[in-house]
Amino acid sequence: MSLAAVLTLIQQVPDSGVVAVPVPSALAVRYHETGTVLWVLDTLIGLAIPAVILFTGWSAGLRNAARRVGRGWAGTVVVYAIVYLVLTSLVVAPLSYYEGFVREHAYGLTHQTFAKWLRDWITALGVGCVIGAIVGLVAYGILRRARRWWLWTGLAALPLLIIGFVVAPVWIAPLFNRFGPLENKTLERRILAEADRAGITGSRVYEVNKSVDTEKLNAYVAGIGGTKRIVLYDTILRKFTPDEILFVLGHEMGHYVLGHVTALLLTAWAAIVLTLWLIFRWSGSLIARWDRRFGFTTLADPASVPLLLLLGGVISLGIAPFELFVSRHVEHEADRFGLELTRDNHAAASSFVKLDKENLGVPYDGLIDLLWRDGHPSDAERIEFANTYRPWETGQPLKYGDRFRAR
Repeated sequence: MSLAAVLTLIQQVPDSGVVAVPVPSALAVRYHETGTVLWVLDTLIGLAIPAVILFTGWSAGLRNAARRVGRGWAGTVVVYAIVYLVLTSLVVAPLSYYEGFVREHAYGLTHQTFAKWLRDWITALGVGCVIGAIVGLVAYGILRRARRWWLWTGLAALPLLIIGFVVAPVWIAPLFNRFGPLENKTLERRILAEADRAGITGSRVYEVNKSVDTEKLNAYVAGIGGTKRIVLYDTILRKFTPDEILFVLGHEMGHYVLGHVTALLLTAWAAIVLTLWLIFRWSGSLIARWDRRFGFTTLADPASVPLLLLLGGVISLGIAPFELFVSRHVEHEADRFGLELTRDNHAAASSFVKLDKENLGVPYDGLIDLLWRDGHPSDAERIEFANTYRPWETGQPLKYGDRFRAR
């Protein structure tokens, strides 16, 4: 069913405390449709770049240059990884600039300066080069020594994912934006009381000045142990009521309490292991057939980077629907947790409406969204669930009631 046809089915709900599913503006529909086109373009370019570098033999030439500069195996891997990332980033820089700067300004979603965009782009590239060099050293070190390299590389990926989860909110995120304590101390006390009811103790509440980059709204709970933190965009603080903020954070606390972070990490890890195994199964025949054109005869050669990326990109398209299905499930359960924690259906539904409008969303998913783009249920599903899920009103047991401390 087309988006236009779906929109004709949306009816305004009578004023009975129930929040209506919004009809998206023409601007939001256009933003969504052009975003889908750009996603397809990004995906095709993401496959085309490593394919060109691989089949032209440029990768082998880059490997030779990296070997001269790096002088040893480790130096070759590091130099190759950094040069590859820099060159490919420069190739897609015009599209990145359009998507992240020009387009967002055109739709009124940012007031970011070009200087800030450029600084963030360079910072992200620098972080990517560091991570790429580390991953390259680990992966190619295993490739050189292990017959079942896909298994050992997969095992090595899990601690790297966990370290990334711990490091990112504390050391990487502050490279792009300024984090500080929540200025509204009354709201902070309510948030910490809610966190305590949810079984989360020792958290700190931060607000981040994301309005320098975007007008979109967001909040999240991140970190473990000493890095545990509740973070609010300054945009959501301006546009949401305190009750709506408490529901949004109740949802985010649900991810933390219900172990969703672990589930998603394990899902990502399983996808990595499956991807590596499929690369192991397919790469040998491709190298045997195209070794002269590729310029290498073994996957342990650093020149195989674009082959790994090309196969990995194709495989990820195939397994993305499963990963997104898992993500939508945990997001739905986090919505349930937030509703049971706050018991504020109106605040929950109205927060979804505001997120939909302020972020130029559309309430219903299309097929491409469902399979490859959306890790959340559609906004319409979330609003309708927020309106109707009220087990406490009929004396039914709460699914997560045993997780809550007494009011």
